[in-house]
Amino acid sequence: MEDMLDEIAQRANLAFSNQMEMLTFFLSDRQQYGINVFKIIEVIETPKEITQMPETHPAIVGAIDFRGKVVTVIDLGMTMGLTPIAVGKELSYIIVCEYSGMIQGLMVSQPNKLITRSWQDIKSPGNSFQEAACLTALTYEQNGDAIQILDIEKILGEIIGADETIAEELLAKGRQLDISKFKILVVDDSKAARSQIEKTLEQMGAPFESFDAAAKAHAYLMQNFESSPKPLYNLIISDIEMPGMDGFTFTRNMKKHTDPRLSSIPMVLHSSMSNESNKIKAQEMGADDFIPKYQADSIATMVLKWHEKTIHT
Repeated sequence: MEDMLDEIAQRANLAFSNQMEMLTFFLSDRQQYGINVFKIIEVIETPKEITQMPETHPAIVGAIDFRGKVVTVIDLGMTMGLTPIAVGKELSYIIVCEYSGMIQGLMVSQPNKLITRSWQDIKSPGNSFQEAACLTALTYEQNGDAIQILDIEKILGEIIGADETIAEELLAKGRQLDISKFKILVVDDSKAARSQIEKTLEQMGAPFESFDAAAKAHAYLMQNFESSPKPLYNLIISDIEMPGMDGFTFTRNMKKHTDPRLSSIPMVLHSSMSNESNKIKAQEMGADDFIPKYQADSIATMVLKWHEKTIHT
């Protein structure tokens, strides 16, 4: 617990200032990529021997023992069609990360350095490029060299999959409560993550609108709330990591607004950065709730909870 609180104290200023710290690394194409430091548990040298896992995705190299836990190792370059790393024949590294409560090992050719960037300096690569290259964002070195930020959620979804089935008892409860007038705003730059939320809400019969950037959603809310006598939405579900404006900043901007039609809308942060420190950070930013990504039942349970709170207030 003390280590976790130390980490929060050391990095809280980044969240309050719309910044992220990332580890950059190289794959076999020698291009530079980046991953949010908050998702990283440790970087280790790849063991010379990795336990093979039959009948798995080709990019899954195998499994290793990490602090007494079995961790699946994924050759990150292979997920994008790059030359696979020759395990045991060339030096490589594993970035051990936590995504949505699950620990994964991402094998890379070489870690590079830690850098800090404002989310305003992190740009969307555009929808077509994003889909083709599994990119979620781009940023640049001072010399103009690009740093590609991968959509790890999309990569893991394609390799490991995500359970999009909602428990029948939750669906039945949704039908009983009739949430057809409970309007939800979804904000996430990852198309894969938006699709997963949207499929969950569609199964529940909840109306929703989606934005691929917090800055767009915030501008839309600012432009339209004055013409509406009631809040435009009953609930907002937002990612944290987004180019231009991150979810923490979006939450603060909503909660500090003097008009209750905006500040009173429940804000739920929905992130693959699911460790306890980020839950605490979400609370510090004013979020009303926090749930991990790629858990359909968690989304459904959260929507039902806030629907019940809303109709009883």
